[in-house]
Amino acid sequence: MTRTLQPAHPTEAVKRPGRWLALSVLVLAVLLVAVDATVLGLATPYISEDLAPSGTQLLWIGDVYSFVIAGLLVSMGSLGDRIGRKRILLVGATAFGAISVLNAYAHTPEVMILARALLGVAGATLMPATLALIRNLFHDPRERSLAVGIWGAAASAGAAVGPVVGGFLLEHFWWGSVFLINLPVMAVLVVVGVKLLPESRNPNPGPWDLASVALSLIGMVGVVYAVKETAAHGFAWATLAAGLLGAAALYGFVRRQLTMPLPLLDMRLFRNRGFSGAVLADLLTILGLSGLVFFLSQYLQLVQGRRPFEAGLAELPAAVGAVVAGLIAGRAARRFSVRAVVSGGLAAVGLALAALTVIGQDTGYPLLGAALLVVGLGAGFAFTVTADVILSSVPGEQAGAASAVSETAYELGAALGIAVLGSIVTGVYRDFTGPAGTPAAAHESLGGAVEAAAQLPAPTGAALLDSARQAFVDGLTLAAGVGAAVLLAAAAASWYLLRGQRLEDGVEHP
Repeated sequence: MTRTLQPAHPTEAVKRPGRWLALSVLVLAVLLVAVDATVLGLATPYISEDLAPSGTQLLWIGDVYSFVIAGLLVSMGSLGDRIGRKRILLVGATAFGAISVLNAYAHTPEVMILARALLGVAGATLMPATLALIRNLFHDPRERSLAVGIWGAAASAGAAVGPVVGGFLLEHFWWGSVFLINLPVMAVLVVVGVKLLPESRNPNPGPWDLASVALSLIGMVGVVYAVKETAAHGFAWATLAAGLLGAAALYGFVRRQLTMPLPLLDMRLFRNRGFSGAVLADLLTILGLSGLVFFLSQYLQLVQGRRPFEAGLAELPAAVGAVVAGLIAGRAARRFSVRAVVSGGLAAVGLALAALTVIGQDTGYPLLGAALLVVGLGAGFAFTVTADVILSSVPGEQAGAASAVSETAYELGAALGIAVLGSIVTGVYRDFTGPAGTPAAAHESLGGAVEAAAQLPAPTGAALLDSARQAFVDGLTLAAGVGAAVLLAAAAASWYLLRGQRLEDGVEHP
């Protein structure tokens, strides 16, 4: 398919009627997936009490969703390019709603793990399809930049709204309610999407190669599993074997794509410096941020004593900043430059993380709120522009696969971030010195220390909590410093890799 860019104003031929209403449907899907990714953390204590899973089962309940999504994103993005992005989005949304019921009413740990895995399969169809449909809905690059900004703002808002909604539901209903909220949203998405969303696909897709699908799934699950397990439990031969198997599968996947005439993922996309630079920036940004996001909720609740709903509200400035930045990022990138906006945004996030290295147990909210606002602004600018660069770097028929690469970078960055920064927090925390009689469980996690303190005499419990909380804060501030270094390095890499990169101004005629 050839593309021509014209400097003239967009004509009605390329301004698809109803495109903004169609975007609202896509935003619903993104919002829901983002909410679902964050809400489980709050529900985990209630699920543990009700289903009584073992420690290993609890880890799988928390992780299997992200494992499956990471392993299937590229395959599902490519499948959408082949069978139609609208079709795979609507089928995936229907499945997501139905499987949410299975999650809500799971009665054993095994059923819950299966339900979370199936939800990951459905979730893997949604994110690449939404971004690819934006690529084919908006042929005016300026409109597309705004649409991508709204899409990114919805993802950021969902991640922040998740704890707020989850906290409210858990304070008033049983834990299954956090999954049942998916049903009305998905129903609206499917009913409205059938009427408003246009179908788009690759006109010459080639076969959906099942061997490539298997290699991608085994590779991503193996690598992400090895990283998370090493962070949680240290080195083990079984974990090393899983990591090596995953790496070998990914190597085989790349080799296979390079030899296929119509590959599942065209590896030549990575020869485009803008595409590769944007993907790398996303991965490093999420790596540096994920540790903060993962542990900040624990800090707000277990160190500062906030209720779940209050902790969720405390994290809202990040969403506000991301929404505002997302809406103006495209205009800023055209006025200044892509690399200035991306690098500047990442540097701002790095400096905000650096500011968090001075927090203590009693740090007031103004510092936390201001840092979160800057994090949201910087990330909103960077993520919106990199998503626009990724979409603009590929032909429309490859939009699904390219979008999936972007989403995979997020998942891999999150896994690496939680592993690396989580190891730092955990390593510092475990070495705290508690009063005589401190049980071993108190050294495993701050939640364990809170439970242990409740069983001890008041003075001993208070001393234990103070030592444990201080150790946790010490680990958190060190992790924030490492995250700041990663973000500043990502800013420098983006300045180099995105030089000369510009967002399109002319109208793309399909």
